[in-house]
Amino acid sequence: MKTGPLKLTFWRLLVLAVVIGVWHVLTDPDLIPPVYFDDPGRAAFFFGKPFRVFAIIVNWFVSGEIFGHLGVTLLETALGFVVGAGLGLGIGLWLALSPTASAIFDPYIKGFNSMPRVVLAPIFAVWFGLGIGSKVALGITLVFFVVFFNVYQGVREVSPVVLANARMLGASRRQLLRHVYLPSATSWVFGSLHTSVGLAFVGAVVGEYLGSAQGVGYLILQAEGTFDINTVMAGILVLTAFALALDAAVGRIERRLMKWQPRAGETEKL
Repeated sequence: MKTGPLKLTFWRLLVLAVVIGVWHVLTDPDLIPPVYFDDPGRAAFFFGKPFRVFAIIVNWFVSGEIFGHLGVTLLETALGFVVGAGLGLGIGLWLALSPTASAIFDPYIKGFNSMPRVVLAPIFAVWFGLGIGSKVALGITLVFFVVFFNVYQGVREVSPVVLANARMLGASRRQLLRHVYLPSATSWVFGSLHTSVGLAFVGAVVGEYLGSAQGVGYLILQAEGTFDINTVMAGILVLTAFALALDAAVGRIERRLMKWQPRAGETEKL
């Protein structure tokens, strides 16, 4: 049964309200029966109080304090996302279409992919300093492999029958790339981009943790140093909101570029 947009929005808001309500109840000592917790105030210490968290977020935006930090984090995220995705797309296409090059570089790519890339953050800080460069470099390494392997797999799974028919009709290598390989890999690419959005934020925030004087990760780190869990939660919620916004932007581009692909509802009708 198909759910309308208004009804879907209602249920989503209801779930959000329930989560906030449960959070509020569990972190308010006056609302928790002593039989469940020896010290109900400990829950607020570990998880913060939702209304205090929201008050901090509102104050950040009203006072303008957050904009400088948020701008830096978003710039680091956007650069890491765009450059990492571009490199993953280009190199993925190249190796998928070049069996010899793929065979040569395969063990090296798998080796780099198996490496826990977050541990590269201190090395990038030494190489590129504590500015934006080290955060962008970490974001690129996190995004690149997700996009690369999806593009690589998407191109290699093109139907041999489709390729044979296109060649039989006289399609050139460029036409095959444009009309066969790229459409085949597009759904794989956008699937990887949705995953890469969060990883780009991870690269920016982890880099800010290791050394920075600005950024949302810097705000969270300072709050952790003073055990201010409400500010920590506020920073996490702000990052989550903007990650969702970036993911929505990717989804909008996906819908525009993939009009040819039938939607789930349309498939059911067929």
